Amino acid sequence: MDLVLDYADSSILTPYVYPATWPENNAFRQIISLFVITNLGAIVLYFLFATLSYYLLFDHKLKKHPQFLENQVQREIKHVSALPLISIPTVAIFFAEVRGYSKLYSNIEDTLYGWLGMVFSMFSFLFFTDMCIYWIHRFLHHKLLYKRFHKPHHMWKITTPFASHAFHPLDGFLQSVPYHVYPFLFPLHKVTYLGLYVFVNIWSISIHD
Repeated sequence: MDLVLDYADSSILTPYVYPATWPENNAFRQIISLFVITNLGAIVLYFLFATLSYYLLFDHKLKKHPQFLENQVQREIKHVSALPLISIPTVAIFFAEVRGYSKLYSNIEDTLYGWLGMVFSMFSFLFFTDMCIYWIHRFLHHKLLYKRFHKPHHMWKITTPFASHAFHPLDGFLQSVPYHVYPFLFPLHKVTYLGLYVFVNIWSISIHD
């Protein structure tokens, strides 16, 4: 995320938004910036790719299915209001990354693994996160948790791409945790991480079509 923050700082935030008394490495400024960037990015990715998938790939005949709810698309989209709540703990993790507490790296030459390690990390990231999300999902189906936290996501029997982010804030954050945990456990190139993070968001939208 620090790549995005650096770009935002140099092109927009430093020259046009923040006063000169707030340096780019100011912790409070970084937290505010990360909160805004995270929410804007999530909203843009959600509406852009969910809309494209809905109009280009989604079978609109499914809307005639008896289990397709009245005004379902609008109701799915309303759940996007949970994104700011989900982003609060997410921003805390991004802040730790920006502050250098993760194993993210910028230069391939600085690692012992080289290009082969970078390619391997793409597959290990997807394997690790998918495995963890599977178990988190199973955990959320426990009878003590399902009704309160996970059931809202399953109220859509015939899903559209807009259902991808339609869940309880705690549910949404928990299922995103593996993506954030990985770079604190394993080395990962910053560009690779950014690309994979965008990919899994698009993937989450597409599997709800």
